[in-house]
Amino acid sequence: MAFRYASKMAAAMQKSKSVSELLSKGGNRLAALKATSQARSRVLDQVRAALPAKLAAAVASAGIEEGRLTLGVVGAVWASRLRYCSDVLRKRVGKSTGLTILGVRIRVVPPPVTLG
Repeated sequence: MAFRYASKMAAAMQKSKSVSELLSKGGNRLAALKATSQARSRVLDQVRAALPAKLAAAVASAGIEEGRLTLGVVGAVWASRLRYCSDVLRKRVGKSTGLTILGVRIRVVPPPVTLG
């Protein structure tokens, strides 16, 4: 029994692929995940471009779903400041994306982890 398990594990390990290979070939799920990630990255860039530099640096994530712009901000103070300019931000990001943004939701999130 232990031998069969070890044989199956060895076979599975030989079939393993690198992450870059999985992402480049990908399946439907990975392709959808990659597309969503790229779209959110573009929205984040547009949000940061529409804000003053200090406030833009506090925005960790951004995305648009069902007409709502959702922002992740790295502190409650920054979230409060961002709420004051949310209407202008909604209009600017809506114009730059070509989408109608009906509302803005602001969430406090942990700061992003930097590698290296």
